[in-house]
Amino acid sequence: MIPIIDSVLDIGSKLIDKFIPDPVEKMKAQASLLQMQQNGELKELETRMSAIIAEANSKDPWTSRARPSFMYVIYICILAGIPMGLLHAFYPAIAVGVAEGFKAWLQAIPDTLYTLFGVGYVGYSAARTVDKRRAN
Repeated sequence: MIPIIDSVLDIGSKLIDKFIPDPVEKMKAQASLLQMQQNGELKELETRMSAIIAEANSKDPWTSRARPSFMYVIYICILAGIPMGLLHAFYPAIAVGVAEGFKAWLQAIPDTLYTLFGVGYVGYSAARTVDKRRAN
C-alpha cells in the first residue's frame, strides 16, 4: 500500500505546483501535505483508493462497470460536439434546432428526478462507506 501513498503525495505535489504560484504559499501547502502524511491522514485516503481499485477489479459487472459506464455517457455527450460542429458548418439552422431540442429535453426532466438521483447517489456512497468501515 506504500506505493499508493507515494502516488498520492506525488499527485498532491504536482497539484500544488500547478495551482499555487506563490512560492511561500507553495511551501506551506507542501509542508501541510507532509504533515498529513505524518499524522496518518493519508492512510484514510489510501484506504479509499484501495477500495476503488478493488471495485474496479471486481468480477461483478455492476460493481466494476458503474463508474466507467457513467464516464462513457459523459464522453459520448462531449464527442457529440464534433458532428454537431460539422452539422453547424453546413446546416446551422438544423444544428441550432438540435441543440435547442436537447436543451428542452434536459429541461423537461423534473427537478424532483434530479433530486432523487442526487439523494440516491449520496445514499449509495454513504452506505458503501459504512460497509467498508465495518469490514475494516
